Amino acid sequence: MSDTPRKPRGEPGATRPRSHPSQARPHDQPTSRIDRLPPYKLLLHNDDVHDMAYVVQTILELTTLSRQEATERMLEAHKNGVALLLVTHKERAELYAEQFASKGLTVTIEPA
Repeated sequence: MSDTPRKPRGEPGATRPRSHPSQARPHDQPTSRIDRLPPYKLLLHNDDVHDMAYVVQTILELTTLSRQEATERMLEAHKNGVALLLVTHKERAELYAEQFASKGLTVTIEPA
């Protein structure tokens, strides 16, 4: 072992392992299997049973939509009969459909 001190990582002169150019991935390649799955639309249907506040609250509980987005989707479904909630892969869309059904709301999925 030598008595010369090693330079900490990140300091000038510190050696860094180099990756082989063929091992580097271009930024435009998918990073996971989920990125390659076909997209599905989650559609919220008008609900005449529950009040509007309940529908908005349920959307907030089950999705990452903001209160404003949830309100807009609820109003669109109320006026037009159906509204696009979000687009995701099939398995997640099916999970959302089950979760909304457990809350008494009707959503359907279809390929995007």
